[in-house]
Amino acid sequence: QVQLVESGGGLVQAGGSLRLSCAASGRTFSSYRMGWFRQTPGKEREFVASITWSTGIPYYADSVKGRFTISRVMAKNTVYLQMNSVKPEDTAVYYCAVDRRRGGSRDAPSSYDDWGQGTQVTVSS
Repeated sequence: QVQLVESGGGLVQAGGSLRLSCAASGRTFSSYRMGWFRQTPGKEREFVASITWSTGIPYYADSVKGRFTISRVMAKNTVYLQMNSVKPEDTAVYYCAVDRRRGGSRDAPSSYDDWGQGTQVTVSS
């Protein structure tokens, strides 16, 4: 199992920037892919971005492409989500997750095995 701790959430004005961090511990060597998801009350968890741990290849949801950047620092077992030009509709609880099984779709929550506790991002208009 991999333990994940997110940080960096907060209140930001529309058009501003925020950087989220996700620190991993435990069986990190078994990580294949890391992902960021977000969720608002009453809605399903939504895919934001993912990155393959070994290659660093990213993948983004259309809603954030060109505004958000996912990256990782392997030596720190940490994944980042740089959020630029944020919009009120980006307001959500953001979760990071790890895929250890390598068998599922990169944008499906069911493909991920371990989850962090989430960090709130609020974008004011």
